Amino acid sequence: MKQVSSLQNPLIKQVLLLQEKSRERKKTGLFIIEGQREIELAIKGNFTLKTLLYCSDIVSEESEVITAVKNSNSEVIEITLEVYKKIAYRTSTEGIIAIAESKKKSLEDLKFTNPNPLILVAEAPEKPGNIGAILRTADAANVDAVIIANPKTDLYNPNIIRSSVGCVFTNKIGTGSTDEIIAFLQEKNIAIYAAILQESVPYHTCNFKESTAIVVGTEATGLTQEWRDKSAKNINIPMQGEIDSMNVSVAAGILIFEAKRQRGLN
Repeated sequence: MKQVSSLQNPLIKQVLLLQEKSRERKKTGLFIIEGQREIELAIKGNFTLKTLLYCSDIVSEESEVITAVKNSNSEVIEITLEVYKKIAYRTSTEGIIAIAESKKKSLEDLKFTNPNPLILVAEAPEKPGNIGAILRTADAANVDAVIIANPKTDLYNPNIIRSSVGCVFTNKIGTGSTDEIIAFLQEKNIAIYAAILQESVPYHTCNFKESTAIVVGTEATGLTQEWRDKSAKNINIPMQGEIDSMNVSVAAGILIFEAKRQRGLN
């Protein structure tokens, strides 16, 4: 088995570039995954692992995830503890790091088996932590898809992978411009419910049992006018304190689980 012990090895330099530079991830079509659970979910999500790096001081070569990667004919390389500490983005990733091939997240690739799909749309989310939390919420509710409108951060940012705990690999995800997504939803007769404060009704008064897209925006700017104009209804979460908004991932969770409650949590 190949071993790498030098910090100057070109592969190690590439790992660092892929961690740090969105431009490098887009140019190469590659990204980095750390951690056993995240790598297992990537495999479950049918992502191709190009290379697996593992530190034998931390994890056994006989571990299930390393064995699974070996059986897939991906390259497996042993690295020293010094190298691992250099490239590990997090401190608790069980000694395993993978280089994986990214997938295009086009709207055309979204296929629904549910005749009345429930979709969560987030417009222009910027903070990787919020995006990851939204993806975890979507996974917990088992929504039919998550769509990111006008994305500001690429989905293979290490912080999104970390904060989503790997849900970025198992959720159905599409991306596009606001206009493209609205056209996509209208073509499929999916009703749009835009979460805004103005000219809106309390979310629990709406019927989310039919094909539904719940759309949330950022705390700073909210949703653009296009969503307000095209929504079946604008909805709000009644605030009972001193502020008039909440974190976007929290709001998404409240709205999505109301829809699930109406659907019998199926």
